[in-house]
Amino acid sequence: MKLDYSEEKLEIKTRLPVLPLRDIVIFPHMIYPLLVGRQFTISALQEAMIRDKQLFLCAQKSPDIDMPSQKDLYQLGVVSRVLQIVKLPNGTIKVLVEGLIRGRIKTFTKSGGFYTTRLQILQPDTAEDRETVALSRTVLELFADYVRLNRRIPEEVLFSFSAIDDYHRLADTLAAHLLVKMETKQQLLEMDTIKQQLLMLSEVLQEEIEILKLEQKIDGSIRESMSKNQREFYLQQQLKAIKEELGQSEDVSSEVEQLYEKLRKLNVSKEVREKAKEEINKLSKMHPFSAEAAVLRGYIDWLLLLPWNKYTSDRDDFAKVKSILDSDHYGLEKPKKRIMEHLAVLRLAEKVKGPILCLVGPPGVGKTSVGRSIARALDRKFVRMSLGGIHDEAEIRGHRRTYIGSLPGRIVQSIKKAGSANPVFLLDEVDKIGKDFRGDPASALLEVLDPEQNKSFSDNYLELDFDLSRVLFITTANSVLGIPPALLDRMEIIRLPGYLEHEKIKIIRGFLLPKLRKELGMGKISVEFTDDSLLEIIRHYTRESGVREIERQLASILRKVAQQLAEGKRRRKFRFAARKVGGMLGAPQYLDTDIKTRPEPGYAVGLAWTDSGGDVLPIEVTLMTGESKLTLTGKLGTVMQESATAGLSYLRSKAAKFGLDPDFFRNCEIHVHVPEGAVPKDGPSAGITIVSAILSALSGRSIRPGLAMTGEVTLTGDVLAIGGLNEKLLAAKRSGITDVIIPHKNKKDMPELPKELVAGMNLIPVRKVDEAIKTAFDGYFNGKVSGQKKRRRKK
Repeated sequence: MKLDYSEEKLEIKTRLPVLPLRDIVIFPHMIYPLLVGRQFTISALQEAMIRDKQLFLCAQKSPDIDMPSQKDLYQLGVVSRVLQIVKLPNGTIKVLVEGLIRGRIKTFTKSGGFYTTRLQILQPDTAEDRETVALSRTVLELFADYVRLNRRIPEEVLFSFSAIDDYHRLADTLAAHLLVKMETKQQLLEMDTIKQQLLMLSEVLQEEIEILKLEQKIDGSIRESMSKNQREFYLQQQLKAIKEELGQSEDVSSEVEQLYEKLRKLNVSKEVREKAKEEINKLSKMHPFSAEAAVLRGYIDWLLLLPWNKYTSDRDDFAKVKSILDSDHYGLEKPKKRIMEHLAVLRLAEKVKGPILCLVGPPGVGKTSVGRSIARALDRKFVRMSLGGIHDEAEIRGHRRTYIGSLPGRIVQSIKKAGSANPVFLLDEVDKIGKDFRGDPASALLEVLDPEQNKSFSDNYLELDFDLSRVLFITTANSVLGIPPALLDRMEIIRLPGYLEHEKIKIIRGFLLPKLRKELGMGKISVEFTDDSLLEIIRHYTRESGVREIERQLASILRKVAQQLAEGKRRRKFRFAARKVGGMLGAPQYLDTDIKTRPEPGYAVGLAWTDSGGDVLPIEVTLMTGESKLTLTGKLGTVMQESATAGLSYLRSKAAKFGLDPDFFRNCEIHVHVPEGAVPKDGPSAGITIVSAILSALSGRSIRPGLAMTGEVTLTGDVLAIGGLNEKLLAAKRSGITDVIIPHKNKKDMPELPKELVAGMNLIPVRKVDEAIKTAFDGYFNGKVSGQKKRRRKK
């Protein structure tokens, strides 16, 4: 193809070597210096020099790709010719190229170590009208404004445009001089007509001019602020000289200057800065030894020492975080998983509100220590505040400055102690907050633990908003029952169940024993415990869901070992079997609850859940002749008493169904007793056990041994869901019970139960009391009912 180019007749080839460009777009009529370093681009350049010095230059979509394919290149580029070539010492080639005409890739092949393409040459649009003339003038005026505002483009560039009379060349030259993104330049290159190109140029120039004006405005504001600060400094120096001439004390002024200097170094909001300036200004006018000055000085110190907008970076190495969490605690998968989720969201969103986690579980399972572990894993500061027994709202919000000796609340004090505005903040024992005439601390915590409100937490002492939204709050509780509903609604509950026996053994070997040996200076002494000895300690010397008491018992044994060594016993290895535990710890402190192995009417085994874990709950029923009366003993709570009454009412309403005399309660006194009468018991989950025990006593039939049951009973015979299933099953397994009747509504909890716990156990979900009774009595009442119906039909 022939091309008239600047008084030259050029032959444009349609098959040319391709030179992909990074971060640059070439326009026709423009001369560019390029550095060529990739091997396939050097080969393409050498091929062009052998032929007629023509190349096809097109931009890569991503500069990170070293070996681009056709899909990685923009399909429209510029046919160019090589003007000059220089080989550099480092192996790269510096080349000067001139853009000639636009071209589009039709075919794309690789041969001889470089890419070649067959092109469609795009002839420039020659249509000219008044609109084109108007657009070109507008673009030239906008470009002149753009150059005057942009310091990176010399104004001499404007003189070169006066000699250009070709609209295509004018548009391409203007586009080449714009300091915009590569994608925008590529769009300008791909415009089909001169009108479209000029129109897009005007839009881009107008947007860039607006941005440059904003930059100038910001720069002007900064300069004005700097000059204002310089003027204030000059006046302060003059004031200092005047005071020296008057012989006034310099102590106050130097102190004020130091406070101003600290304030200047702080990254605080405008509101905080203005408040601090106002208070420092008041201090400068006060007598230095007045009581008001001391109060004001303390307030200013608090303002200047708080970590306003000071944040630590979270550790984003997932493997490292998981490794730290696993090394500190065994198990506790739910809180660990939640922290990993928080890290994942933080990596995607960069800035995220701190979650409010509430760890609920029995004492000793590691709720408090897991907070410290989370802080170490995230590489954040850690602060802890115990809420147990707090009665005064001012403990949370602080006292107003009108009171003598007033201070900020413990929330702000802890933030200051942490030294950052995004620590891991542990609020311990949130279920044990008190309440009296001094206020309700739980209500004050509502603002602290609400992600929508704590970004502007207001302390009575500071009288300024402090942002707590990036603090990772972790609260702990033994039970959600003691937490006010409004406060509970703001927290994400994570339940920590008690440890199983095999888990406790792993914790002892992996965590407790190494820790105790280090604390007691027995690192070089070999102390071994067999599994049987550890089980002996767990079962007969502790009664807990956690490992706190186990740690005390192990420490007691190790102290006795240390005493033996101190008395001169020369041994470097101690091994404890189960039979030796009694000699070190004395008689067993706990004995397993006696479960009758022989069938007996009126006897059933239930399951209970307490703050210290699960336990079996034997229930005994006996019948006596007397007035219609239900006697309940064993220190039963109101809910459990009502559950027994509801169970008896159900049996009376269904007496015929179970083959009982409808008037069995007329001259009968039923006595229900739960052993260990000194221990308080409450809750509705023993309802199904009480019903089965009463039915067993009335019918004279025994419940099959090795069976326990739990579930709330309604008057219509429904079995409702219960809580603490994990702990209850643990108690059943510890007592040798293999079959457990549970409510069908708790079937959803079964997938989350540990495999080690349910191994060898038969869980029987039931919806109705009838199903439970059928299982408990080996189908006896099922046959009884059908037989009873037949007898009635004979009558």
